[in-house]
Amino acid sequence: MDEPLCCCEYVDRRGQRSHLAACCCDCQELDEGCDRWLACKSLPPGALESIADTIADRLRVPWFSGAVKINVSLVPPLVLLPVLLHVAALHFLLGLLVLTSLPVVVLWYYYLTHRRKERTLFFLSLGLFSLGYMYYVFLQEVVPRGHVQHSQVVALTCGLILMLAALSRAKKDPGYLPIPAGNEKPSHQVLPNRSVRGSSSGLHGAASSRAVNGEAKGYTRMAADEPEGVKKDWCTKCQLVRPARAGHCRLCGRCVRRLDHHCVWINSCVGEQNHQAFILALSFFMLTSVYGIMLTLHTVCRGQTPFVALFYCPGAYSDYSALPKTSCDTPLSADDVD
Repeated sequence: MDEPLCCCEYVDRRGQRSHLAACCCDCQELDEGCDRWLACKSLPPGALESIADTIADRLRVPWFSGAVKINVSLVPPLVLLPVLLHVAALHFLLGLLVLTSLPVVVLWYYYLTHRRKERTLFFLSLGLFSLGYMYYVFLQEVVPRGHVQHSQVVALTCGLILMLAALSRAKKDPGYLPIPAGNEKPSHQVLPNRSVRGSSSGLHGAASSRAVNGEAKGYTRMAADEPEGVKKDWCTKCQLVRPARAGHCRLCGRCVRRLDHHCVWINSCVGEQNHQAFILALSFFMLTSVYGIMLTLHTVCRGQTPFVALFYCPGAYSDYSALPKTSCDTPLSADDVD
């Protein structure tokens, strides 16, 4: 029996025990890449992906039962979002540049992960950290101005709590269909006339054989115990018969009952089991966000309607700076000069 792992020890992707102190050493992929770069040679195909996988495998933090792996996609929002928002608060043109470039970066990352069929926590981390950071700024910068009542703060907090509760429910099982043991087709899901008899049609036999070999996607067949007119689809990926309105998610690699879509913002599918919770989370998010924006605009741009304040708020950068005022900013009086 192997000895238990200490807090700074882990099992890497090759199945070998390693320590966090050696996480920056003995990276064969990185050494080969640096050698080829110094020799002005091009990297072999897949070298960058291999280096990225090694870094992602070694990015861990100490824990009681061994070092715990950190998802790399969680890190960029935690670092970039505060930096970009502080840059946007310096000047109007910088804010316009940040607010324009940030959606472009998010769309580019979505295209990159969607093309590679990868699941990522980047969007979930970006959404949750944005809400948390905006709530912190609201409590630190907007509430102390004295124009927001305690009941309004409580209502905003309750909206966030309800949204997180609905999001937690939406993150659960969306209605995955059970995968057969050994990824083999169960015998009870096969058509009773799938085998070709001596008097059967040759065309029917050829179509059945193509479906068995997995070459025909979406091949529709009738189950023996279903009434006529109710069709079920055969999934060649999961090797099972899907009920009506079920679909296969290429990102999760599973079939889901009443599949709607794969939402990258919750990193999960939206199906039969979590569709209502997803709608509730989205509704609470929209209501809470609009309510918080209205309270903020009413405090920062007093005397203007929220719609006008969205586009024109004079003095916002000069009157509401997040930087504390120092003694150098206070003008000296005549008594102080004397």
